[in-house]
Amino acid sequence: MAGSATGETGAGHGDESGWISNWRGRVMMDGASRPPAAESAYDILRSRILSGDLGPGERLVEQSLAKDLGLSRTPVREAIRRLLHEGFVEKGQGYSTRVADFHDEELAQLFEIRRRLECYAAGRAAKMATPDEVALLRKLSDEMAAHTPPANQEDYDIISTANTEFHRTLYEAARSPRLTALITSAVDVGVVARTYHSYSPADLERSARHHTEIVDAVEAQAPEWAESVMSSHVLAAAASAFQGRKDAQDG
Repeated sequence: MAGSATGETGAGHGDESGWISNWRGRVMMDGASRPPAAESAYDILRSRILSGDLGPGERLVEQSLAKDLGLSRTPVREAIRRLLHEGFVEKGQGYSTRVADFHDEELAQLFEIRRRLECYAAGRAAKMATPDEVALLRKLSDEMAAHTPPANQEDYDIISTANTEFHRTLYEAARSPRLTALITSAVDVGVVARTYHSYSPADLERSARHHTEIVDAVEAQAPEWAESVMSSHVLAAAASAFQGRKDAQDG
């Protein structure tokens, strides 16, 4: 299953594996070293943004939020900084911050960039993935399918976590640190999370089928098939995002 036939997993393969291990290590250390108060503030603010309690364009005032959450301003400031980095929040005038919003054209561009990059990643993964990576992708897709449609919040959390890990595993299987870096910087976490959060049960079922078929294509070492399914997957996500915006405006 690995890409020896393509000649792309030679001497550089070890370097790329090391890069991925170091990247994962930094992520784990960052999470482990984050103060509990800052983590709590982040979780609450992120949840409020996803639920719509904090709407697009709404200002985030540190002092007011700190009082509301019963925390000092320092963990709130760190939480806002993290949300800013992930795309949930954007800078306003001066030093102010607000919940991020996107014009339709900007949102369309974000999804098109994501589609092109993730299709390329899926195609490379179909050529380069190891049997262990295929097995992990299968496990994650089966986990999403088993909890779809979600019966409760716990099911939704399981699906969301498995979805994130699925795409991360696919990027790593593509054996291209540059591609992973491009996707990480170009794919707006806030947009993806808000889109996924607004999925209907039918949307989630379709998404689960896409994940299963992507694994089928990767296992079959069929790059064009993998790219085609990934394209449909991202286009469907874009359609859901725009429908969600329309429903919010109509409501």
